[in-house]
Amino acid sequence: MAGYFAHPTATIDDGAVIGDGVKIWHYSHIMDGAVLGERCNIGQNVVVSPGVTLGKNVKVQNNVSIYTGVTCEDDVFLGPSCVFTNVTNPRSAVNRHSQYAKTVVGRGATIGANSTIVCGHDIGEFAFIGAGAVVTKTVPPYALMVGNPARQIGWMSEYGHRLEFNGDGIAECPESHQTYQLKDNKVTRIS
Repeated sequence: MAGYFAHPTATIDDGAVIGDGVKIWHYSHIMDGAVLGERCNIGQNVVVSPGVTLGKNVKVQNNVSIYTGVTCEDDVFLGPSCVFTNVTNPRSAVNRHSQYAKTVVGRGATIGANSTIVCGHDIGEFAFIGAGAVVTKTVPPYALMVGNPARQIGWMSEYGHRLEFNGDGIAECPESHQTYQLKDNKVTRIS
């Protein structure tokens, strides 16, 4: 008996690696060479392509496409209908399989619904990409990004709250009470 659940309509190719406690829902396709860590939750109508790696506890909402070249670290949230590209200049008649660009989504990051992540641009840990954003550049850890093209409008806590820094560059998350420091345009958690 497998250590994961897959809905009868899900397709899991031979060669896919599925961790314990994973749930794969209706009409999703996990392709050969994909790796899903423990306790991932794969929503309805999701495609996970060959060579994609999902860390532990990654939540993938409905209608998400994760193409070859993408790695999501632990605790990443991928909102409904977000998509990752893997070629910057696709053409139907030109085969660019050997030119797939890499994208790493850092631990704890959130990618909002209907967002597009243009390949080759990493997303820092605990970054927060707002719904519908189009990411065209690398995103620093804890950054809050919105719009098309996405631009940074602030910083987020590990619990997903916007951080308000005082004159000393210190902020506290209202939910976790963790404290953060903003120095040289970089955020770090200090407690």
